[in-house]
Amino acid sequence: MTRATPIRSIAPDNPDAPALIEAAEILLAGGLVAFPTETVYGLGADATNPEAVARIFSAKGRPSTNPLIVHTDGPELARRCVSHWSEAAETLARHFWPGPLTLVLPRSALIPDLVTGGRDTVGVRVPDVPVARSLISRVGRPLAAPSANRSTGISPTRAEHVSQALNGRIDLILDAGPTAVGLESTVLDLTSDPPRILRPGPIQAEALSLTLGRTVLERHALTFEHNLDEPAASPGLMAIHYAPRTLAIRVEPGEPIPPLPSADRIAVLSIGPAAEAFGPFGVRLRIDLADPKRAARVLYDALHHCDASGAELILVLMPPDLPDWAAVRDRLLRATQPA
Repeated sequence: MTRATPIRSIAPDNPDAPALIEAAEILLAGGLVAFPTETVYGLGADATNPEAVARIFSAKGRPSTNPLIVHTDGPELARRCVSHWSEAAETLARHFWPGPLTLVLPRSALIPDLVTGGRDTVGVRVPDVPVARSLISRVGRPLAAPSANRSTGISPTRAEHVSQALNGRIDLILDAGPTAVGLESTVLDLTSDPPRILRPGPIQAEALSLTLGRTVLERHALTFEHNLDEPAASPGLMAIHYAPRTLAIRVEPGEPIPPLPSADRIAVLSIGPAAEAFGPFGVRLRIDLADPKRAARVLYDALHHCDASGAELILVLMPPDLPDWAAVRDRLLRATQPA
């Protein structure tokens, strides 16, 4: 019988909790620990230990071509993970770290091939949760940490989401309550000229451009060109990602609701300022998220709720294609099917 994964409650700002010491010992021994960040819960392993990193891919069922983001406790450790720390990286780190911004830079010899999918670049960031940075400091090494869920599934914003997906597959879960931001970090490629966003997130291109004093290319139209046989430039580029188990169909703003697959129980997730009318027949659950910041914070929680509601179909009424909604739209376009 598989051993259940223990869950240890911990305050987000408590760096000396016994649970944190236990977690650090597990990581130093090559184990896997799910821990909270401000974005989602991450599944951490010692990024310098290829055997430990391999366990992440096994636990998640993640393709080895999908790279992992490396988390550090500050810029000093981040610099050790890269071979060239540019002036742009220094400027952005000073302005946005700790926070939900991942910088893609040339990797150093400290980071093994498995972390990067064999690419010569690595994404690094500093999480904005004291308990996460304290955990990394106790380990004394960078942590590779993708979202703590099964590959392509809904990202976890609560410890119970982690447990539902990975119970028995990992060694420990640190529970610090729901995450504050709710969507994965913005991934910015600093090896291209001009810099370009690979994955939209909480920090938008406009803010990055203003900070750098130069243009940052925004990812407007999503394309799902990533070939699973080739290393991806960033996490979050697969065509199917962040997806519920229940069939989820999207309808764009202004489009009529088409004939839907036969379903007696429907969950409706309406996102954006102009909620679409949808009759009560067959609706088991309806969630309306009109504000982009709140929608980002609770999107995954809402999808988990829809998935667990007993609905046979999730109807997603999409937000407008505007900069404030870019990250939410990115996740929903990968989590749903067109009508």
